[in-house]
Amino acid sequence: MAASFRSLTDTLHTPDRVPLVTSITKLLRNLNPQNSEPNSIDSTPLNQFSHHLDSKIVIQVIKEQTNPFHALFFFNWASNPNPNNYYHTHLCYVAITHVLLSHSLFSAAASLLQKSHKLSDFFIGMFIKACGDRGDIGASMSWLDQAKKIENGNCLFSYNSILGVLVGKNRMKLAEEIFDQIVKDNVVQPDVSTYTTMIKGYCKLGMIENARKVFDEMSCEPNLVTCNTLINGLSKKGDMESARLIFNRMMNTKDSSPDTVTYTTMIDGYCKIGDMEEAKKCLTEMGNRGCKPNVFTYNALINGLCMRGCVDDAKLLITKMRFDGLKDNIATHTSIAKGLCVAGKSEQAVKYLRDMIKSNMTPDVKSYGLIINECCKMGNSDEAISLLKEMQASGIKASVSSFDAVFRILVGNGKLDRAVLLLKQMPQMGCSPNFLSYNTVICSLCMAKGRMRDVEELVNNMTRSVASIDANMYNCLIKGYCEDDNEEMATRIAYEMINKKYVVNLDSFSVLIKMLCAKKKVNEAEKIFQLCSRCTGVDMESYMRVMDEHHTSACSRKQY
Repeated sequence: MAASFRSLTDTLHTPDRVPLVTSITKLLRNLNPQNSEPNSIDSTPLNQFSHHLDSKIVIQVIKEQTNPFHALFFFNWASNPNPNNYYHTHLCYVAITHVLLSHSLFSAAASLLQKSHKLSDFFIGMFIKACGDRGDIGASMSWLDQAKKIENGNCLFSYNSILGVLVGKNRMKLAEEIFDQIVKDNVVQPDVSTYTTMIKGYCKLGMIENARKVFDEMSCEPNLVTCNTLINGLSKKGDMESARLIFNRMMNTKDSSPDTVTYTTMIDGYCKIGDMEEAKKCLTEMGNRGCKPNVFTYNALINGLCMRGCVDDAKLLITKMRFDGLKDNIATHTSIAKGLCVAGKSEQAVKYLRDMIKSNMTPDVKSYGLIINECCKMGNSDEAISLLKEMQASGIKASVSSFDAVFRILVGNGKLDRAVLLLKQMPQMGCSPNFLSYNTVICSLCMAKGRMRDVEELVNNMTRSVASIDANMYNCLIKGYCEDDNEEMATRIAYEMINKKYVVNLDSFSVLIKMLCAKKKVNEAEKIFQLCSRCTGVDMESYMRVMDEHHTSACSRKQY
C-alpha cells in the first residue's frame, strides 16, 4: 500500500492538475466511504496531498466524484488544518453543496453548512431549487421560511429561487402572491432576475399583458435576458409591433444591445406572421451591426420561406449560410422538404429525404413524420410503411401520429389485413398504439363483413392497455355485429352501451331494430326502444319512425 501511495505522490510534481486530481480520485475510490460520517475510515493516506491543496484543486476533485460520499469525505478532510494553511472558499462550499443536493442528500448538505456557519440566503436558494427540481414545492416553501428567519426577510436569492421553481411548474398564482409580497412589503429590493423570472412565467403561459405590466413597472433597468424573454413572448403571440418597440429600445442602450438571440427571435416572429420582407431586413441589419447569425437564425428564415413554398429562395439562403461558415443541419433540410410539400411537390419531397440519407445525413423523427404524412396524402401506403420500418432499423422511434396517418390510408384503400398487421407490430417498432390507432382500424373492420373476430381481438388488446370503448366505437360494434347477423352480440353491446349512459345513435339503432324485427324479436326491439327513449339528447320522433318503418308482419303495428 505504501509503495502505491509513493507512486501516486510522484505524479504530484507535474504542473498539470489532472494527474493530481486523478490520483486523489483513485485513492478516494480505494478508501470508498459510503455514508456522510464514515468514522471507521482513516483519512491519513490523503495527507500526502496536503501541500498541493488550493481551492481550484478542491473544486476539481469534488466535481470529479461520481459518489457524493467520496466528495464529502475529501471536503471534510481538506477542512482540517494543513501545512499550507488552506481554507475552503465560497466556491468550494458551492461545489460540495451542489454535489450533495444533486444526489438528494439534503440532510448532509444542511448539516455541513450549519456546522460551518455557512447556511445563508445564497445556499438556501440552492436548497429551494433542488427541492423544486424534485417536484417538492412544499419543501421549497419551507426552506424559504427558514431563509426569512435567518436573514430577517432580506433573502433575495431565496425569493428568486422560489419564483424560478414556481414558474418552472406553471404555478403562477402562487408566484404572483410571493412577487406581490416582495414588492409591497419592501423588505427586499427585487432585482433584474426577480422581474425576468416573472416575465418568463407569464410569457410561458401566454399571459403577455401581465408580462408587459411587470416589464413596465420594473424598478431597475432590464438586461439583455429580460428583453429577449419579453420579445420571445410577444413574437409567439404574433405581436411583432410591440416586439419591435422593445427591440428599438434595446438599440438605444449599451448594456442590453440586441444579440444573436434577439435577432433570431425577431426573424422567427416575422416569419410566423408571414412578413418575410421584415424578416429579411432583420438579417441584413444584423450583419450591418456586426452581429453574426447562427444556424438557428438561418433556419428560422429558411423555415419561413419554405412555409410559403419559396423553396428556391430557401436553397439560396443555405448557400449563403455555408458561405458564412455555418453548417446546415437536419432542421434546415426538413424545412426544405416541408417547402416542397407546401408547393405541392410531394414526390420531390420524398426524393429529397432519400437524398438526405444518401448524403449520410440522418433524418430525425420530425423529418420522417413529414414525409410519411406526405406519402399518405399521395395514397402511397407502401412507401409510408417502408419509411416506418427504416426508422425502426435506424433506432428512431416513429411518433404515433405517423402510424395513425398510415392506418387512415390503409383502411381507406381497403387494405384491412395490412392495417391489422401493422397495428399488432407497433409495439415491436417502438411505438404503442393509442385510442385513435385502434379506433381507425376497429371501426373499419366493423364495416367489412366477417371481420368481427379480428375486431374482438383488437378490442381486448385496446381495453387491456390503452382505453375503454367510447360511444362511437360501441355504435360501430353494433353495426358490425348486425352486418354479421350476430343478433346476440349486437343486442349485448346495445345494453352495455345504455348501461354506461351512452346513446345508441340513429344509424346503429336503425340497423339493430331492422335485424330484430326481421327475426321476429319484436319484444326485444321494443325494450331497446324504451331504454333508448330515456337517454338524454335522443330525437324521439326519429327513433319512433325507425320503429314504424321496420314493422313487418312479424312486428304488428302499434302506437308508440
